[in-house]
Amino acid sequence: MMEKLEQILSQLTQPDNAVIQQATVQLKQAFKDPAIIPALCAVMSGSQNPQIRQSATVMLRMRVKKHWKKISPNDRESLKAVVLQAFMQETEHTVQHSLSQLCAVMVKHETPDRWPALLLLLNQSTKSTNPHDRQVGLLLLNKVMESNPEPFQPHYCQLLQLFSTVLQDLNNPTALYYCILTLTAITPYTGTDEMKLMRSIIPCLIVALKHLIKADQDHASEAMEVFIELMEIEVSIIVPHVADIVRFCLEVSSDPTLSDSLRVKALSCMTFLIKLKSKTVLKLKLLSPILQAIFPILTAAPPPGEHDPEDVDDDSGDGTDNDNPKHCAAQMIDTMALHMPPEKLFHHLIPLTQTCLASENPYQKKGGLMCLAVLAEGCADHIRTKMLSSVLQTVCQSLSDSNQVVRSAALFALGQFSEHLQPEVSKYCAELMPLLLGYLSSLNEAKVGHVTKAFYALENFMENLGADIEPYLPTLMETMLSALNNADNLKIKELAVSAIGAIANAAKGLLVPYFPPIIESLKGFLTATTEEMRSLQTQSLDTLSVLARTIGKDVFVPLAAECIRLGLNLTDTIDDPDLRRCTYSLYSAVSTVSPECLTPHLTAITTVMLLALKSNEGITAHLEEDKTFVLLDDDDDDDSDINEGKAADDVLDDESETDVHDVAGFSVENAYIDEKEDACDALGEIAYSIGAAFQPFLESSFQQVYEMRDFPHEDVRRAALGAMGQFCRAQHKVWTEIPTEANHEALLKLLEVVLACFVKTVRAEPERQVVMAVLETMNSVIKSCKEEVFKNPSRLEEICCVIRDVLTKKTACQGGGNDEADDEEQQAEYDAMLQEFAGEGIPLLAASVPADKLAPFLNDLLPLIMSKTKSSCTVADRSFSLGTIGEILQALVSASGGRGLAGRLSNRLLPVLVAGVRDTDAEVRNNSVFGLGCLAQAAGPIIVSDYPMMLSVFSNMLGKESDRRVIDNLCAALCRMILSNVDAVPLEQVVPALVTRLPLKEDLEENKTVFTCLALLYKHSPDLVVKLLKPIVAASSHVVGAKDVDKETQNTLVILMREFAQNHGADFQAAVSSLPAEQQARLGAAVSAS
Repeated sequence: MMEKLEQILSQLTQPDNAVIQQATVQLKQAFKDPAIIPALCAVMSGSQNPQIRQSATVMLRMRVKKHWKKISPNDRESLKAVVLQAFMQETEHTVQHSLSQLCAVMVKHETPDRWPALLLLLNQSTKSTNPHDRQVGLLLLNKVMESNPEPFQPHYCQLLQLFSTVLQDLNNPTALYYCILTLTAITPYTGTDEMKLMRSIIPCLIVALKHLIKADQDHASEAMEVFIELMEIEVSIIVPHVADIVRFCLEVSSDPTLSDSLRVKALSCMTFLIKLKSKTVLKLKLLSPILQAIFPILTAAPPPGEHDPEDVDDDSGDGTDNDNPKHCAAQMIDTMALHMPPEKLFHHLIPLTQTCLASENPYQKKGGLMCLAVLAEGCADHIRTKMLSSVLQTVCQSLSDSNQVVRSAALFALGQFSEHLQPEVSKYCAELMPLLLGYLSSLNEAKVGHVTKAFYALENFMENLGADIEPYLPTLMETMLSALNNADNLKIKELAVSAIGAIANAAKGLLVPYFPPIIESLKGFLTATTEEMRSLQTQSLDTLSVLARTIGKDVFVPLAAECIRLGLNLTDTIDDPDLRRCTYSLYSAVSTVSPECLTPHLTAITTVMLLALKSNEGITAHLEEDKTFVLLDDDDDDDSDINEGKAADDVLDDESETDVHDVAGFSVENAYIDEKEDACDALGEIAYSIGAAFQPFLESSFQQVYEMRDFPHEDVRRAALGAMGQFCRAQHKVWTEIPTEANHEALLKLLEVVLACFVKTVRAEPERQVVMAVLETMNSVIKSCKEEVFKNPSRLEEICCVIRDVLTKKTACQGGGNDEADDEEQQAEYDAMLQEFAGEGIPLLAASVPADKLAPFLNDLLPLIMSKTKSSCTVADRSFSLGTIGEILQALVSASGGRGLAGRLSNRLLPVLVAGVRDTDAEVRNNSVFGLGCLAQAAGPIIVSDYPMMLSVFSNMLGKESDRRVIDNLCAALCRMILSNVDAVPLEQVVPALVTRLPLKEDLEENKTVFTCLALLYKHSPDLVVKLLKPIVAASSHVVGAKDVDKETQNTLVILMREFAQNHGADFQAAVSSLPAEQQARLGAAVSAS
């Protein structure tokens, strides 16, 4: 049979399809012969043609992998012997590679101990004096270990000693390569015994990599993955060697003669290290040398006659290539900004940036601008509060630079600032909008790539302007609508559609006059069928979703049903993940304005979304070799298994051997990740908006979303966990509307599963962004479901403990209480933000559980919050901590037993709040004043003895304070003191001072407190109020009918005005007639309305 088999295999390699097809049929027939395994062995060992030997080896591997259990014990033993024999005599590297993979599959079935000959061969060959034998032995060891790391654990110490020797074999680069790959494979499985050995190997590893770079840069780049693996799995191994690793990576990344991929790998290793061990990098004083080395990379000019990839102006307008050293250098600074205290980072970074920006060289300037741009996200507070006007001035100057490379970088920087430095950056509207509109005036002559950057900056800037966009609307909309109707270039149309979405976010109802032509254009795009329209359609759906949320219910509702139909038609006819993703967002947006339009289509809509979550589409396994042969081995298997009457679960058992270790890795296309993320987000929002009508779909949606909580990609995990919170809120809403026992049971069951998952995620999730999102979602669930969350008696303690873990930096994403010494006062802004999300949960707990239950936990948590009120803490920390104290006190006002708890806390909190009132920062003063007012209201009589001191503090402030929001809060705090204990306040002095500060200008929510207080005062001291009737009426005329003031407050105010009109007609009329006509009319209408 051997000759026949060899002949068939030979025909399979012919370049003739007919011959291959015929050979395939013969091969399938041959595979039914029980003698196929010995025949393949014979060909593998005996054929003269290496290509045929390799084919036989691969087929044997497929056969062994699936049918090991069917091979008799004797045949297994002889197979083991034949394979090792073939391996030792083989001279071709590709065949050795396939043979080593065959051994790896056999070890999987046999375990190393049942194949002593293999261990012996590995031992002898890897220690051989012949360099080639060592190389081949290490290849075999690598394949066997990569596929079965765990069974070899007992041999790890021995292996590490071997590696330590091999790594010194510097003249054998292939041996070094396989040795390092094997070390990478076992790293996740090493225990404490191996740690010391691994630590001692690191210096040799660095030297070995230097030699490997000289021999083979691709191999070296792959081998450098060992650092990432060590950092991810057991960072303590490399901590003693951090400085050496950084120096080595800097050397590699700074050498322009090396390949881009190798330099990128070196930069990625350092970026990963900074993310995990930023404090160690700072402690070892490595920040300065890293920045000194990467700035030349960031500012390097491309070779003469070429451009950086992002400056190449192709037609698509998105010339980006993320895998180049310059991009990675910027990414590293971005990572520093996210993970280091801004003060420490800026101390080293700003001098370098200033030098770049002062240079005449356009690439130096570009580097400086890129650096400022990537700092905006991680160091937003620092830039906003300490240097905003100077960086904006720099960007404005660069926007009119003579060099387009500089202008493009300035647009990118402005886009980043607009996204991350709100609301302060919007105050520069008058300076920035004319510059940006100037870019649009030359829309048709400019290059698409440059226009794309201008639109990016414009969109991010406009989106947050709110009503301040009004003066620019005519110009903006004329430009956009003209681009929709006239532009030849589809990319320009797409940019204009996207910009209309950003304009709508700011303008809201102001956009109504332009709505008909916008909708006309969008409908035209969405009904087109040609392929080149795809990306314009995707953008049109996105903008339609924004319009649904912003334009106003009355304007959009007539279109809602048509939008749903448009979306369903598109996904029925076009199979595109991006397009589907945007329809989900559209359904989600429509559900918020017209839930009834969605209800008839829920089956179709949820089916598509759940399929997207289940689908493995877009996930590609990279297999290590050509899979042509798999086909040959597959077709007959199932039949023969069933024919032999084999039990179904045995078939499954064999079939499930699609071995992950054959897979060199998985990659997932971004579009499919985005689709899963948006499907989760949309399901959560739709469930909440639609309420009871979504009930039939809630369980299946929840199960599928719950499956996504451990998805490899962090954005999908974040969205899934967020949707789980929305499902809880949706079920709570349904139960409050339809309070049946079944609905209550379903809610409690859901809360049980979801909150346990949240608590576990906060502790164990490595990505900070996901943990922040979970804390935010958990807070929204507690806020909506209140006491239902705590029906499980252990839940309160679990949530308090997890909040404490975040505040004391014990969670995995904060480094899990590791050995890094922590400089408490300084931390990265995002680390502080994470703690803020945790702290925001405390007032919500205070509002949801009886005070006596909360008290022991609050005693534990309050010191952690109060420690952030010190003057040495950042403004953000002081503002957060004092704001949180105020909100806890506000929650205690209406909590059961709240007064007693607030009273017991008053001695600890009063001095902290009074100190905060004297802060240099307005927001900190504002939060402290709010806290004092809430303390007076929550603690009641016990704090009356402190009223004189508090009133004196407030009186001093009223004289000096210039910030309008603080003044509004001072008024509200005085009102809270009066409401809490009217007799303890000297009304004759306080009330006139209060009334002259009305109406409130910024914190309009506090109108509720103010008018409730005035109504009480009118009952308590009518004569005093009548004396102040004129200013009270004048203040009321600003509040009545104002859309920012809630109905309850409007009612309180109107009742008070009516009482004035009835009881003091002449004074009231005199007060009203002294007002401007418009205010007179508003007040008159409100008072006379029934």
